[in-house]
Amino acid sequence: MSAKIYGTEAIRNVVFLGHGGTGKTTLVDAICYAAGSTTRKGSIAEGTTITDFTAEEKDHVISINTAVAHAVWKDTKVNLIDTPGYLDFAGEAKAGVRVADGAVVMVDATAGVLVGTENVWDYCEERGIPRIFVISMMDKENADFERVLGEVREEFSKDAVPLEIPIGSGDGYKGVIDLLSGQARTFDPKSHKGEYKVGEIPDELQSAYEPAYQELVEAIAATDDALMEEYFEKEAIEPARAAQALKKAMREGLIFPVVCASPERGYGALGLLERIVEIMPSPAEVVPERAADGDKEVELDGSDGGRLAALVFKTTSEPHVGELSYFRIFSGSVTAGLAAKNTTRGSSEKLGHPGIPHGKDRTEVTELHAGDIGVVAKLRDTHTGDTLTAENDSLVLPGITFPSADISVAVKSATRGDEEKIATGFHKIHEEDPTFKAEYDPELGQTIARGLGEMHLELAVERLKRRYGVEVETEAPRIPYRETLSKTAEGQGRYKKQTGGRGQYGDCWVRLSPLPPGSGYEFVNGIVGGVIPGKFVPSVDKGVQEAAQRGVIAGYPLVDFRAEVYDGSHHSVDSSDIAFKVAGSIAFKNVAPDAGPILLEPIYEVEVTVPDEYMGDVMGDLNQRRGKILGMEPKGKKQTVRAQVPLNELHRYSSTLRSITQGRGSYSMRFLAYEQAPPNIVEKVKAEAAAREQEEKK
Repeated sequence: MSAKIYGTEAIRNVVFLGHGGTGKTTLVDAICYAAGSTTRKGSIAEGTTITDFTAEEKDHVISINTAVAHAVWKDTKVNLIDTPGYLDFAGEAKAGVRVADGAVVMVDATAGVLVGTENVWDYCEERGIPRIFVISMMDKENADFERVLGEVREEFSKDAVPLEIPIGSGDGYKGVIDLLSGQARTFDPKSHKGEYKVGEIPDELQSAYEPAYQELVEAIAATDDALMEEYFEKEAIEPARAAQALKKAMREGLIFPVVCASPERGYGALGLLERIVEIMPSPAEVVPERAADGDKEVELDGSDGGRLAALVFKTTSEPHVGELSYFRIFSGSVTAGLAAKNTTRGSSEKLGHPGIPHGKDRTEVTELHAGDIGVVAKLRDTHTGDTLTAENDSLVLPGITFPSADISVAVKSATRGDEEKIATGFHKIHEEDPTFKAEYDPELGQTIARGLGEMHLELAVERLKRRYGVEVETEAPRIPYRETLSKTAEGQGRYKKQTGGRGQYGDCWVRLSPLPPGSGYEFVNGIVGGVIPGKFVPSVDKGVQEAAQRGVIAGYPLVDFRAEVYDGSHHSVDSSDIAFKVAGSIAFKNVAPDAGPILLEPIYEVEVTVPDEYMGDVMGDLNQRRGKILGMEPKGKKQTVRAQVPLNELHRYSSTLRSITQGRGSYSMRFLAYEQAPPNIVEKVKAEAAAREQEEKK
């Protein structure tokens, strides 16, 4: 591996995106092999690809993490950012898009546009980066370039224009026609490097070539007045000028070139690498990055001479190495041993041995120029999304907008005493993957882990065991029910204890009454005549509140009620704060069961966005979950359903929605209110509470 350092104009940062299984990792591997940056073509099945190298990826035979490799072609360094395609790892894809200057969006030539394609298109739209579509798997049975091209145009943009058309498909896929050069490129079946022979277009494909060529040059000419005149005069455009205009049009979002490939055979890898070098922008050619500088926003220079601003977009941990931080330099340059400042956290760092990443390998370098991607080990307090600058600077780059975790599971230790290890391990995993979160909920008495999907959570548990030797069990999170009262009741709480010396005496009469939902707790001092001295009345209040936290029906906090202390008695010697606090607690326990206690369940407002064809199934499922449908409204090509659903019915809803809609549905939820639970739920909750109490007594 060469450790040559490349300048800003000789760098391309390209992220590979698409639905899971479209061949991103295989194509990245094929490009590296074609360029000579690896000595063999890897295999996902064998776990030998450059960018799928972790134990979890090899075990599950899918991409889980964003990884960076690079290939050098025509003295240009191409940083290849390989991302997972499954929704559970969408945060990794967003991180890859954040540091790229262009994207390769891969679409299966048989399955066509899927939900993962739709999602990554949205990520690219947010960033406004140029895109090349690769219609992949052209060697598979039933591959259909024209059909999938039509889907791409319908779903994303009518400005998706082929740069090449395939020669054959399925087992007969053997090459492409390069529309600009007017040549046929026939792949060498004995080579996995995507090498091809250039020749004349076969006579039988001339009828397909001519309209495709016309469409391409007209699309390019339409973006440039001078080219339009040249095209009208000559009915052709010189290929070099066309490529230059295409690059500009791509950068402005006016054209999205389409090519085709067979990643497994390596067909198209070399051609795509050439396209990337030729028409993808370098970091010097993109819209300058902006950063916060105190209370103002500034435009970064983007060159080596600019103020240093680098964004950490990925953090991993390796045995015997420690934490690795992957960063993209948006301005300035990095040299070995550089003293830097983490302006996100206000800490100082030293970039001791920066390197160039290539899958799991790293090549140490003395410097990295503006626009490049690097990796450094053992930063003390730097994590994903942080900005690194010069020591005396204050720039802060926009971070990475990660998707919110919408699936939760409760986690408990399989072995007593491992709780601290679990907390430490989950914290480390969160630092590497901000879309995973875990924290102890004192009300529920559970550690709740949250992620983007069931597989995401399963892998977090696997990592915990693999890296920290801790096994855990999972269960459904408990629901934060509440209790309240439905009528007024009153009664006495009396506490008397004699221990030989000074005793304890407290006596109070308390009236409990319901309040409107959302009112909270109210305490009223109704004592007259000093039957309870004023200094002890707050202790009664404390006793009532503490007892209310333990509830009446199933141990959940009692809310929205008034407690009035209106009578009682005291002892001049034995009465004390603690005695009246206990008396208040006893009074609550005596009175609350007679005040019509009821169980309240949390209700969430849910917005579900789905294609029209799934509306019936989605609404039927919401009804089965005791949901109340509030309405529907169009949202682009989809419909959004609003409903109110009990939280108790939403466990694993994300997985069900994906199944119903083939992954095309999405939803958001927010807490709305508490409502009275139906009798069957009350009985279930009471039984669960009794079982927990028995378990705790063991």
